Amino acid sequence: MSSEHIEELQKRIFDLIGELETLQRSNSGDEVPNYSFATEHGEVSLLNLFGGRDKLLLIHNMGQGCRYCTMWADGLNGILSHLESAVAVALVSKDAPELQRHMANSRGWRFRLASHGGGDYPGVATFKRDGDKIIRLNSSIFGLGDLYCSTWNLLAMAGIGFNDWMPQYAYWTCPEKMDDGGKDVLG
Repeated sequence: MSSEHIEELQKRIFDLIGELETLQRSNSGDEVPNYSFATEHGEVSLLNLFGGRDKLLLIHNMGQGCRYCTMWADGLNGILSHLESAVAVALVSKDAPELQRHMANSRGWRFRLASHGGGDYPGVATFKRDGDKIIRLNSSIFGLGDLYCSTWNLLAMAGIGFNDWMPQYAYWTCPEKMDDGGKDVLG
């Protein structure tokens, strides 16, 4: 494969991302219920997570048992202040609020946290508030090579494929159950 072919494909991907952004901006979305979440300070609703803002970015994290989700949250934490200049941001997972706080403190995360207690959710979703109505605008899954974790794309540039590397943390304590399957856990 030539460098020219790589550059051509990169341009096509860039153009497709622009097309996707246009479609996402024009999406009118779908109304959703005012879900309830548990926090360290008691129960809150989805509307509460807006924190007085009109739009909300809700990051769905599988919890402390997933190294992938941890890496995504690490990266998003780095741009949190930029995101919060435009929208409210919260991170939700199935973990109990106390475990979420412990994990966030150990990683230096600054997210507002809430627990959904379990269930399947996309990697990230955006919502807008219209009075007491909540509209889910767009959502996307997190996965190897997605648009939300640059680690995979940068490693690919170095010739390291998705199956050649897995996130590890020397300071991370392995939970009893690994939600990501637990392969390649360094002891």
